[in-house]
Amino acid sequence: MRALLLCLVGLIIAASDPAFAQMKLSTKPANPNEVRYFTAIDGLMDGTADVILKETRQGKTVTSAVLDVCYPAEKGSDRKDRFVANLAVNGQTLTGTTQSISDKLPVTVKLVRKPTGDTFEFKGQIGVGQTITEVISTDNSDLSEKEFHDNQTTDDGIAAAPKDFTEVSPESVGVRVKLDAAVDFLKGLKGQDVEVSLSSLTVSCDALRAGEQTINISVDPDRAAALIAKSKSLPGVVAAGWTSGIVEMERSIRFAAADWRDGDRLNKDKLATAVSDVLAKTLSAKASSSTWNANTGKLKLTFKRPSQLFPALGLTETIEVPALVAPDKPGASDRLMLWIGTPVISTTDESAGPKLNLTEESSGDEEGDQKDDNGSVDALAREFKGQRWDADKSAWK
Repeated sequence: MRALLLCLVGLIIAASDPAFAQMKLSTKPANPNEVRYFTAIDGLMDGTADVILKETRQGKTVTSAVLDVCYPAEKGSDRKDRFVANLAVNGQTLTGTTQSISDKLPVTVKLVRKPTGDTFEFKGQIGVGQTITEVISTDNSDLSEKEFHDNQTTDDGIAAAPKDFTEVSPESVGVRVKLDAAVDFLKGLKGQDVEVSLSSLTVSCDALRAGEQTINISVDPDRAAALIAKSKSLPGVVAAGWTSGIVEMERSIRFAAADWRDGDRLNKDKLATAVSDVLAKTLSAKASSSTWNANTGKLKLTFKRPSQLFPALGLTETIEVPALVAPDKPGASDRLMLWIGTPVISTTDESAGPKLNLTEESSGDEEGDQKDDNGSVDALAREFKGQRWDADKSAWK
């Protein structure tokens, strides 16, 4: 009995000992797996590649790695190809083989990874088809999984149901579609009264990785809602809605629609004449023409005035001003929004007899500075009894 009591006392003392308690609580692995990312390894594919190297580590030891490389399919081309290689880890050496996704070219990877203080160095070779690229990349920093995913967040700016057209443009439609359905979607736009942004046809590395591409389309605001609704019903379409476009709020006014509609349709002739008359006064020019774009609904107004650059030559300035008129929000509205673009001025010799051939040598910056339109937006607001946009308050005033 005494021996049994001594045993029990010993167990109680052991259980109360801090070291013993610590041993009981230490149930987690000493070196849990951690995922780290490299997103900027210089030198791959002549420095033109978009690279993601994902490493799984136990402590400081790499246990597995995946290399995701997106690169120009041909030198200088906008078309991208991509490969994803699972790499075998042997000490500091990472090796793997795979096939490129688009062109089906064989890929081989052999990299030596070396820690250098707080950064890492990569050396080796990557072969794609018959092309071998030497890799020498130093001072590479890694990211945690949270940092990586925070940096990957992207917004295509598509608003399926905006409350108004202050953040998105009434003529600009964005459609996000699966890559394998993009060709059929684009073929379906042939023959329609729309304009497709050429830049949106380029499949970016982000699109390749997401498997989705955003197509940007300009359309008459009166037909935008119908185009969005139809697009949503098509195979492979993930999202459709309005997005950013030509409208700048600081060059826009909002006014009552009643006087400018015949029934539920915009009286385009009446409105174009009214806008042209106002601009002719503010620009001190004569109206030359006004045309509506059937695809986008944009209005182009043209004016002419004598050039003051060298009066004795009798040169003529031609001023083009783009404009867009649309309801101030999707659906039914009793207000219209009018946007006018910055005037673009060109000078030519339109005098009788032989002409002086002139060339424009102004830079893009100088053209962008042609914003002195003599208060045209304010004058339009007065004529239409409209409101201007207050950027400080983000509201009409």
